[in-house]
Amino acid sequence: MRSRRYAVLVGAGALAVSLLPGPPAAAADTQTVTVTTDRPVYQAGEGSRVPVDVAVTTSDGRPLATATTVRYATGAGTATPGVDYAAASGVLTFPAGSPSGSIRRFTVTLHRDRSAETAEAVPLTLTSAGVTVAAQPTVVVDAHGLPYLDRRLPVEQRVADLLGRMTLPEKIGQMTQAERAAVADDPTAVARWQLGSVLSGGGSTPASNTPAAWVEMVNGFQAQALSTRLQIPMIYGIDAVHGHGNVYGATIFPHNVGLGATRDPALVERVGHATATEVRATGIPWDFAPCLCVSRDERWGRSYESFGEDPALVVRMETVIDGLQGRRPGQLDDGDRVLATAKHYAGDGDTDYDEATAAANEGRPWWEQKYPIDQGVTVTDRAHFARVDLAPYVPAVGSHHVGSVMPSFSSVDWTEDGLGNPTKMHASRELITDVLKGRMGFRGFLISDWEGIHQIPDPAEPANTGLTAYKVRVGVNAGTDMFMEPYSAEQFEQLLLAEVTAGRVSQARIDDAVRRILVKKFELGLFEHPYASAGNVDQVGGAQHRAIGREAVAKSQVLLKNSGGALPLRKDARVYVAGRNADDIGNQAGGWTIAWQGVSGDAIPGTTILEGIREVAPQAQVTYSADASAPTAGAQVGVVVVGETPYAEGYGDVGGPECGWCSTPQQEEKSLSLQPGDRAVVDKVCAEVPTCVVLVVSGRPQLLTDQLGEIDALVASWLPGSEGAGVADVLFGRRPFTGRLPVTWPGSAAQVPINVGDADYRPLYPFGWGLRTGSTRTLLAAVAADRAVLRAALAVGNWNPDGSLRNATEVLRLLGRPLGSGPGDAALTDAILAVARDAAQAAVVGGRAPADWAALIADAEHAQLSGDPLRAFTLLVRVAA
Repeated sequence: MRSRRYAVLVGAGALAVSLLPGPPAAAADTQTVTVTTDRPVYQAGEGSRVPVDVAVTTSDGRPLATATTVRYATGAGTATPGVDYAAASGVLTFPAGSPSGSIRRFTVTLHRDRSAETAEAVPLTLTSAGVTVAAQPTVVVDAHGLPYLDRRLPVEQRVADLLGRMTLPEKIGQMTQAERAAVADDPTAVARWQLGSVLSGGGSTPASNTPAAWVEMVNGFQAQALSTRLQIPMIYGIDAVHGHGNVYGATIFPHNVGLGATRDPALVERVGHATATEVRATGIPWDFAPCLCVSRDERWGRSYESFGEDPALVVRMETVIDGLQGRRPGQLDDGDRVLATAKHYAGDGDTDYDEATAAANEGRPWWEQKYPIDQGVTVTDRAHFARVDLAPYVPAVGSHHVGSVMPSFSSVDWTEDGLGNPTKMHASRELITDVLKGRMGFRGFLISDWEGIHQIPDPAEPANTGLTAYKVRVGVNAGTDMFMEPYSAEQFEQLLLAEVTAGRVSQARIDDAVRRILVKKFELGLFEHPYASAGNVDQVGGAQHRAIGREAVAKSQVLLKNSGGALPLRKDARVYVAGRNADDIGNQAGGWTIAWQGVSGDAIPGTTILEGIREVAPQAQVTYSADASAPTAGAQVGVVVVGETPYAEGYGDVGGPECGWCSTPQQEEKSLSLQPGDRAVVDKVCAEVPTCVVLVVSGRPQLLTDQLGEIDALVASWLPGSEGAGVADVLFGRRPFTGRLPVTWPGSAAQVPINVGDADYRPLYPFGWGLRTGSTRTLLAAVAADRAVLRAALAVGNWNPDGSLRNATEVLRLLGRPLGSGPGDAALTDAILAVARDAAQAAVVGGRAPADWAALIADAEHAQLSGDPLRAFTLLVRVAA
């Protein structure tokens, strides 16, 4: 081993160590030197000694060519020298030959004056001839002794005290949120603009996209917020809509459409908790999720963000809010909880499709194309709007106590007062203030969507471009409390200040908004613990969370067709795997993953469906050919994985704009039909392999009616996320298929939109459809307990050897008695309805069902979700009889 000699440089209380021999010093005329400090803001309490480390770095990484001296001095700030601190000045010397990165230290001594006061600043000045000084740091003497800082006081009292101390510009700052990218190059803007919040949009990440780098970045912005007079912490927000999707290495869960298919509120709560844990571990206390939209048209590019088409199903899945925030009051400040956001209030999934816009997009450059349905107009009456679009928000506010709400980009056009006069949701005082805050009693705060108020029409600006005083005034007076102004935060603050000064926005409205925001900041514990620790970053993408994700994937799979018992597969089968989505983790994760629009290809860590097949069935002989060009000879089963490539928002609208900056696969035309290449692979494999299984990886139903005859088993896999092995678990029988359709699967494009309850309802597969591969008898026996009527139903003669129904009529007659006797055990009720559903679906598959079977099954599903199991059972029996 080669020996090393160490040289130690000591000065100003600091130690710099270099290894000798090292590279020779560079020539002075080719080397530039930069002076930095270890942090831009030094926070400390009264009576503290504050160490300031000053470092010199060279442009070429070599030792200093010439000696460098750095002069330091305390300057004139809001703190008083001699009273609040001891004035200091001096010189730090770095001799020639000092290694790049060498450090010297000086200390600022703070006095104790025993008076309660706000924070005070001691600016520091660093100068050095011929050297670049990166930034001038500041020492902040922490605020102390004031009531709002006393954690023993009730939150309401702390908020009242703080609000009474705030100036109008400080209040407006709390109502303002800027994008990370707008302040990353100059973080002092957080303090200068007195921002209440910073966010990361989709794909907006630190340079090193690691959990630890996220913590460091958020803490850097927080330091600037805490350098202000009142030291109100900023709150960082992010779209973690299916796990912490912006962060490389996070667990990516199925999108909401898949979670809706699980029909498992307890599982969805665990998904929410795992997401919250990973988000908070990266220093972020606020999640712009969940989406409580009710998706009523599959052509909408955000369909996959919805739990389903029935508001009753969306309500059932709102346990995700409890997972994010905690069930009990006071849990928000736990290290594994975040503030949730119910969005997009309201009607975003119920907008009308604009055929004219879709037609006009054809042939235009992508940057001139428009959304035909996303951010559109909900044309409806108030009764329908309340029943469908507002319904999920009532329990979200009243039962789950969601902390924030985000208005929708969409508009509403009430039919009661004639058509043609839509109101932007961001401008609707009726729906935001009167309904949400008034009738529903919402106590949290509203955050606008990305430049949401920019879309409010300004009569004085027909072109409707940019931000104006009118838009600010209307948005604030409508009731929104914080405004997502990614790149126009300073302009927003100036406009709002002028509007309040002119009396067009009241001080009371400002105080109401700020009070709501401050309450949540106190409840989150940000005043006591403003900085995040990197100690929990190992929880991001941890094994426990990935196990939850895998379970969610398995339970989200919906078996639509299973001729001849094609599934589950034998674990030693000769399997031919094909299709572009079989081994593409980016495609199976979908939008809002790493980037706003998602990324095709090897985008995140995890397991593809192909890798899952090989893991779950190691004895299987697996051949993989994405385009099915490899020979199929000898294969017993073909597994073809097709579907969509990632998209988000209006770029996923059918007939919408092409994502011109996305990867080539993502630029394909959005459609409800399979792409030609996918269709060709399905045709080839299904024609050549004895048993053909098709998995559809997509955010919405895909039209397969004309190919259904050649497919033995058809599975809706949705967008499973990072844990593709969950798909393999059900393919090979490690778990049974239990998922049910959260949306109607249309038979043709002409049927769209089609939803449960429609007058003419004849889809390919109805809402609630989902074949099961587990034993029905075992399911019922697990909840039978000592009920005599169930023992009779479980008699061996009523069942086939595989646990399926033999005597459906008798079993259903016996099972109707417990349901008819009034409210009972929820697990028992679900089991009885599962038996009835199995019988109904068996009748459909066997060609014995009545002509209106689809409507009956869908209506039964709605009845069950709405708390009417007896009606659900009765409807299913009508199909099975």
